[in-house]
Amino acid sequence: MKMLSAKLIFALFGTFIASFALAANPNAEPIRVGFLTIKSGALAAGGKQMEDGIQLFLKERNYTLNGRKVELFIADTSGQPAITKTKAQELVEKNKVQVIIGPLAAFEALALDEYIRKMEIPTIAPSAAAEDLTQRKANPWFVRAVGSSAQTSHALGDYAAKDLKMKRIAIIGDDFAFGHETAAGFQRTFEEGGGKIVQKLWSPLNVTDYGPYIVQIQPNVDAVYVAFAGGNGAKFLKQYNEYGMIKKLPLLGSMTAFDEGILPSMGPEAIGIISSGWYAAGINNPANLRLVKEMNAAYKMDPGYYSMGAYNAGLMLEQALKDTKGNIENKQQFMAALKTVQINDDPLGKFKLDALGNPVMDVYIRKVQQVNGKLSNTVIKTYPNVTQFWTYKTSDFLVNPVYSRDHPPANNLEK
Repeated sequence: MKMLSAKLIFALFGTFIASFALAANPNAEPIRVGFLTIKSGALAAGGKQMEDGIQLFLKERNYTLNGRKVELFIADTSGQPAITKTKAQELVEKNKVQVIIGPLAAFEALALDEYIRKMEIPTIAPSAAAEDLTQRKANPWFVRAVGSSAQTSHALGDYAAKDLKMKRIAIIGDDFAFGHETAAGFQRTFEEGGGKIVQKLWSPLNVTDYGPYIVQIQPNVDAVYVAFAGGNGAKFLKQYNEYGMIKKLPLLGSMTAFDEGILPSMGPEAIGIISSGWYAAGINNPANLRLVKEMNAAYKMDPGYYSMGAYNAGLMLEQALKDTKGNIENKQQFMAALKTVQINDDPLGKFKLDALGNPVMDVYIRKVQQVNGKLSNTVIKTYPNVTQFWTYKTSDFLVNPVYSRDHPPANNLEK
């Protein structure tokens, strides 16, 4: 009995020593990463692709970053702002995550803004592009792995006016923050280039029938600019083609409307459609060629807006951990490292953040083409080092209201 007691005491002493060592060396503990995604509704396809992107990133690294194991906690927000906040609270207060990657939608990020500030939880947005979180109301605990809503549409508006020489364009988009903001950026630069936005149509995010909107499109325009997220671009294109419109009025699109993630669900009617984005599967650099190969092997599809955004969030997390020698427990130091992340071998090209936590990145004008038997976005023009403020002075940009349905004013609309 005495021997058993001695063994028990020895075991307890060993456990105590191990626990003390673990506490003294936090690098021995796993890093806890919260991941907010959407698994139902109109944006579920994007949510699945986001999850594919982060899982691929972690599998490549055996779920280990800077010598520390990574525990990934995935939460489904259902695309509802109230649920998004509840899930974030569970991740932080129950699962004790040290960093959040997510959420997907702009309106979800806006709903989380106050909580992120209050809890001082480092947050990397792999998709949510809500403009003001890195502009007038910049959140010190929030950085993006992707561009702001209008960052790529600024470039496309400029391209449509100056390169395509278009003069009159109609807009149709999802009636929520991302749709409003990306359409506003396109409108601003297109009209500054001499064009006119003569019509705007807004459809609910969960609309099932685009027919009533398609029949309203004015026939005397040069093109229709579409600002859809999730799988809505594919649904719209299918009906647009069924109505015989694709041969009458060409489409221009936001990055998400004709993203690699939904191109497999489109038919040959998508060939030739021009869009803009901070990513295209056709980017020709070693890091991207490797990523496309790995994504195809794992998921039988090219990376796109959502999967690449989550993968890039992983790259940012990895670099910040390297820069802090894995010490994610020091939140202020880790957040400072996130804000100064630079990645020179990013699949996107060179990647860095501005002073407000938004990427400065190349923007690509893309055309859908048939490549190796499948639809793919190929790069036809590159706008280098584009900021969220386009070519405007930061102070001049920020003195104006955030982009919305009503700003900039649509002074050329025709009834």
